[in-house]
Amino acid sequence: MTPILFALPGNEATTSQLAELLGWEQGSLQVRRFPDGESYVRYLSEVKGRQVVLVCTLDRPDDRFMPMYFAASIARELGAASVGLVAPYLAYMRHDAIFNPGEGITSAHFARLVSGVFHWMVTIDPHLHRHHDLAEIYAIPTRVVRAAPAISQWIAANVPQPLVIGPDAESEQWAAEVARGANCPCIVLEKVRRGDRDVEVSVPDTERWLHHTPVIVDDIASTARTMIAAVGHVRKAGLPAPVCIAVHPLFAGTAYEELAASGVARTASCDTVPHSTNAIAVASLLAVALRAM
Repeated sequence: MTPILFALPGNEATTSQLAELLGWEQGSLQVRRFPDGESYVRYLSEVKGRQVVLVCTLDRPDDRFMPMYFAASIARELGAASVGLVAPYLAYMRHDAIFNPGEGITSAHFARLVSGVFHWMVTIDPHLHRHHDLAEIYAIPTRVVRAAPAISQWIAANVPQPLVIGPDAESEQWAAEVARGANCPCIVLEKVRRGDRDVEVSVPDTERWLHHTPVIVDDIASTARTMIAAVGHVRKAGLPAPVCIAVHPLFAGTAYEELAASGVARTASCDTVPHSTNAIAVASLLAVALRAM
C-alpha cells in the first residue's frame, strides 16, 4: 500500500503536486481553531497501518507547530505504521548558539520536539551554520534537498546573460553551485576593511560584467537586509538592476516592499513558503527525496 499524504493548512498546493508526481493517495485532514485559540485536528481518512506523510512548511512556526504536532501524535495514536514530515522550510535553525547569558539553543529544543513524534523528515536547504548536519540535533533520519538545481534551471530559462552574485563570503559555495548549474559566471561581493568602522563592499572586475544581468541569490529572505545591501552595492558599481532570488521567502513585515523599492529588476523565490514572488517549483525535488525515504 502506498503512503498517504496530508496537507496542513497552507500546504495544499505542494501536497497535491507531490501526490501527482509520486502516485500517492492524498488524504483528508480537518484542522481548525476553537474560539479560545486551541487547535482541533481530525483525520477524515483511514490511517491505521498506513505510512502517513504530513506536509507542513514552518514559516510562522509558533502558529503552525501545534496542529502539526497533534496531527503526528494522533496518527500514531490511530495506528499509523509510520509518520514522516515534509517541511519545505525548517524553522528555528538560526537559533544555533548562545549569544547572551540566560539564552538556550532553541534549534536543539525544537529538534527534540519534532523527533519525538515523527519517524523521519525531509526539508529543503535548512540554515546549517554552527550545526553542520541535521543529525547533530535531530534524532530521526533526515534528508536535505538542495534547491540549487531548480534555481539554476530557472535562471538559465529566464535571465539573459546572468551573473550570479553571492552577497557575502558565507554564500560563496552556495552561489557557485547555482552558477555551475546555470552555466554562467559567479562572483562574491568583496569587503575591504580600512578600519574598525570603515568597511567598503565592492564588485570585483566591474568592467567585465557591465553587459550581464546580476542575479543575487540567498537562502533566507527574512528582513531582506542582506539582499537590499547587495542591491545597493551592485547598482553603485554601475551594473544593471539585479534579479533577486530567495530559497525561503519569509519577508517579515515590510521587507518585500523595501526590497522592491531598492532598485531590483525582479524578485523570484522557491515555493517553499507561499508568497507572491514564488516562481521556482520544488515539488519535483522533494518527490525524489520522498521516494528515497
